[in-house]
Amino acid sequence: MKAIKIEDNKAVVVADAVLTDDPRPDELLVKAIAVALNPTDWKHVEYGITTRPTVGCDFAGVVQEVGPEVTRFKKGDRVLGMVHGSNEGRPNNAAFQEYLYVKEGITIRIPDHLSFEEAATFPVGVLTVGQGMYQEMPVTWPDNPLKEKVPILIYGGSSATGALAIQFAKLSGYEVLSTARKSNFDYVKSLGADAVFDSRSPTVGEDIRAYTKDKLYYVFDTIGEHGSPEASAKALASKAPEGQKLYYGTILLKDIEVFIERNGKFEARPDDVVFSMSLGYTAQGEAFHIRDAKFPARPEDYIFAKKWMPFAGNLIAQGKVKPHRVELRDGGLDSILSGLEDLKNGEVSGVKLVYRIAEP
Repeated sequence: MKAIKIEDNKAVVVADAVLTDDPRPDELLVKAIAVALNPTDWKHVEYGITTRPTVGCDFAGVVQEVGPEVTRFKKGDRVLGMVHGSNEGRPNNAAFQEYLYVKEGITIRIPDHLSFEEAATFPVGVLTVGQGMYQEMPVTWPDNPLKEKVPILIYGGSSATGALAIQFAKLSGYEVLSTARKSNFDYVKSLGADAVFDSRSPTVGEDIRAYTKDKLYYVFDTIGEHGSPEASAKALASKAPEGQKLYYGTILLKDIEVFIERNGKFEARPDDVVFSMSLGYTAQGEAFHIRDAKFPARPEDYIFAKKWMPFAGNLIAQGKVKPHRVELRDGGLDSILSGLEDLKNGEVSGVKLVYRIAEP
C-alpha cells in the first residue's frame, strides 16, 4: 500500500508499504479516509530514525475488522483515533498509510454530523487535553463543573490542542484565559475564551498576572516552546496561598523544568508548583523509545485513555465540543510532504491541515 515513510531524515511517499505486524486482540483494522498533521510528525522526520517508520498520528476512517477483545466497535463503523506514528518499535503502523491498526481505547465513533475531514482534527488534541488537564492536573471534569469561576490559562488557544482545551475547560466551569496572535483573537473567543492576550507581546505574562490580580493557579501550555514556559511563569501567581498548589502542565518542555518568577529571577521547580508533561504516545500503555530516549510502559495512561476517550466522544457527539478549523488540501498522501514543510516553517496558524486520502 502507499504510505509516507522516513528515509534518510526525509519524508518520502512509497508504494511498497505493508502491514507486517499481527493485530493485537484489542485493536481494530481501519481504512484511513482522512488524516491530519501535527508538529510531532515533521519533528520525527528530522530525528534520524533508521527503521523506516510510517509517519502520522491523526486519522479518521472505516473499521474493516475488529480483534476478539474489541467490544465497542464493529466492521463498517466510522471512527477517529490516534496511532503512534514514526514508531521505531512498530514502523509499519501509523496514520499516513492506507490501512492501519488502532487500539480500541484510543478510538472514538464519528457522530453523523461530522465529516471524516472534521473528525480527523480531534484525536491527538482530545487525548492530550485529557492527559494534560484531567489526568495530570486536578481540573474538574465537565460532568461536574465548578460552582464558582476559577481562572485557568490555556496557552496557545488557536493551536489544535489549545482550541480543544478551551472548550473542555469552559465545560468544566472555569474562567478561561488564553493567548494567540491578534489575527486569531476572534476565533479563540468564539471557542469560549473569556479573555485573550497577545502571545507576541513581550509583556503577555505580566499582563495576564495583572488581569488575574496574581491569582492564577492553573496553566496548560499547549505550545511548550518559543517563550511560552517563561510567559506562563510570569502569568502564574507569584505565590500559592495556603492550601493551594500552582499547576503548570505542558506538552513539550524538553528539560522537564518549570520556571516561576521570584523577585525578578527564575527558579526551577519551587515547592509550591506541580509540574507535569503529557506525551500522547504514552497512552498506548506500551514502552517505546525515540532515538536514545527510552520511555517505560505506562499502563495507567491507557487505563485513563479508555475512560477519557469515550467520555470526550459523547461530548463531541452532543455538539458540545467542536472540531478545529479545517484547511483541507488536495492531492492525497502525496501532498502531505508540502504540508509537513509548511508546519515546520511556521506557515500554519489557527487551522488544522487535513488531507483526504481515500473514499469509504
